[in-house]
Amino acid sequence: MNFLFAMAVLAQEESSGSALILPEPAELVAGIIAFLVVFFFVWKWALPTINKTLDSRQQAISARMAEAETAKHEAEALLSDYKAQLADAKSEGNRIVEEARVSGDQMKSEIIAKANDEAGQLIAKARAEADSEKSRAMAEARREVGELSVDLAGKIVGESLDPAAHKGLVERYLADLEKL
Repeated sequence: MNFLFAMAVLAQEESSGSALILPEPAELVAGIIAFLVVFFFVWKWALPTINKTLDSRQQAISARMAEAETAKHEAEALLSDYKAQLADAKSEGNRIVEEARVSGDQMKSEIIAKANDEAGQLIAKARAEADSEKSRAMAEARREVGELSVDLAGKIVGESLDPAAHKGLVERYLADLEKL
């Protein structure tokens, strides 16, 4: 009300040049009444509709935010699950590699042991063959030395020796050679 009174007072003071700025009091009252009518209709019908619209929009945004938060949590869960699976796969891969290395080392040891055994057997067999060949060669050499010595002695002496004496002589000679 004070506002209306102030406007009315100002409207009557036309001498100050405010008449150019302020409307006539009748126009001012009509404008205020029109404003109040429009304000009443806006407040009674438009404002509740606008508030409903804003509330529904706020609820929709809140629902979307909740959905986004849920999706974020699901994504974080999936990421942590993926990381756990990746870590498990890495540890499983490392375990498999370690098992393969241990198995390879074991097979290597077995192969080397088997090769050493076979080499030992081959060496023993070769030594046995060498010993038998040596014995055979010695027997052959004795026989030939005996024959040569009998022939040589027979030529030197000019007569033949009997086989028993010859055998004893060869045995003594070979025994002396072996001692040397």
